[in-house]
Amino acid sequence: MSGDRLSAIARAQHYIDDGLFESELAQRVAIKSESQIPNNVGELRAYLDSQMIPAFEQIGFNCKLFDNPVAGCGPVLLARRIEDERLPTVLGYGHGDVILGQDDQWQKGEGPWQLKREQNRLYGRGTADNKAQHTINMAALRCVLEERGLLGFNARFIIEMGEETGSPGLREIITRNKRDFAADVFIASDGPRVMPEQPTLTLGSRGAINFDLAINLRDGAHHSGNWGGLIADPAIILANALASIANEKGQIQIKDWLTPERSKAVQAALVGVEVSGGDGAPEIDPEWGAPGLTPAEKVYSGNSFAVLALTSGNPDKPVNAISPSARAHCQLRYFAVPESDRILSALRDHLDQNGFDMIEIDANPKHNGASFPAARTEPDDPWVERVKKSLQQTNQSAPVVLPSMGGSICNDLFTDLLGVPAIWVPHSYTGCSQHAPDEHVLLPLCRNAMEIMAGLYWDIGKAEAV
Repeated sequence: MSGDRLSAIARAQHYIDDGLFESELAQRVAIKSESQIPNNVGELRAYLDSQMIPAFEQIGFNCKLFDNPVAGCGPVLLARRIEDERLPTVLGYGHGDVILGQDDQWQKGEGPWQLKREQNRLYGRGTADNKAQHTINMAALRCVLEERGLLGFNARFIIEMGEETGSPGLREIITRNKRDFAADVFIASDGPRVMPEQPTLTLGSRGAINFDLAINLRDGAHHSGNWGGLIADPAIILANALASIANEKGQIQIKDWLTPERSKAVQAALVGVEVSGGDGAPEIDPEWGAPGLTPAEKVYSGNSFAVLALTSGNPDKPVNAISPSARAHCQLRYFAVPESDRILSALRDHLDQNGFDMIEIDANPKHNGASFPAARTEPDDPWVERVKKSLQQTNQSAPVVLPSMGGSICNDLFTDLLGVPAIWVPHSYTGCSQHAPDEHVLLPLCRNAMEIMAGLYWDIGKAEAV
């Protein structure tokens, strides 16, 4: 093997500075890979066929497509480069699917499907989540190969096309083909940094479970003048039920939903960590959420309950009538719960004990969204130390190590199913408008991400060659 670390990093810098990153990302953003549109398999497959497979084959990877066992869902790509069976294997991951474009709501750029640069921002659907992130990692692998001729380790890389709908079929594919996906460590990129300028490691993801609470008292609405004060109002009952789940400060009241005691390594990792979304991010409400925890502890190692939507009657055209029903779409994000398989049964017990037995729990509502279990790697894992050391060498400062990302992803497939440590190195920031109009990435952040990933892949290969 030849070349040197600084030259590999210089190649990574040129990839950003010379416009190749923007060019590649523009082609990928242009593909309308919306997995939330039923039977959009053509666009999902096009992303793999036209973008991912050629890019991986160009750097010496063999590609294998797995048809999705779930009807109407996109395939899964596994790219492999095996240099020596005796070397460790690094498993990478990205998802090429995106949420709905929300075309008519964009105020920046040129809409969701055309990459547009405005100052130091690149606008387009999927830039932050997740097309720019896996594009950066793939390019960093290429920079190391161009400089050294070899990676110095084996690499496997998954690109799935259904993360935004809960990764349907991915578990079944990995379970049936474990040898194909086997690795020594999982290193991938998704989610945001804790601060835009601060490289970050996240070691797992909070779990997420969505459900509806519904109450249906009668057929049809009734005049509020003639019947108000005489018949029960489902919206008021539901509002009181929600208030029994979390109080006026967002503090969870269900004992089984409270965060269990966290390990010393988790607690130590979050000492001094600040949460900042950069320009345009909302201000943190310090009194909201679990008491006694810092903002970082709340979002990276805590549980939170949210009401995502709440309806009764017709909010756009209200009439003077008592509605017959009310519905709330709810979500629990959890770092851990004592018995995660008891989340909804604990809710049922709580509602019944507090006089809300008339409220139904719909575990599979029409607009359920993606649900994932919580899973993570401990901060004192040897691979975590190895990655942390590399990023510190490149960036001349220690990265922030988070026990868990605030969002949710299929992390359990790697830590639990494949049994490997999972380390995420995010290349976005919390103010990126992910899942919203005007989604974007920051060019300076992407340049720094290219530097640290090229250095990381270089260091993994160099260590194995010693």
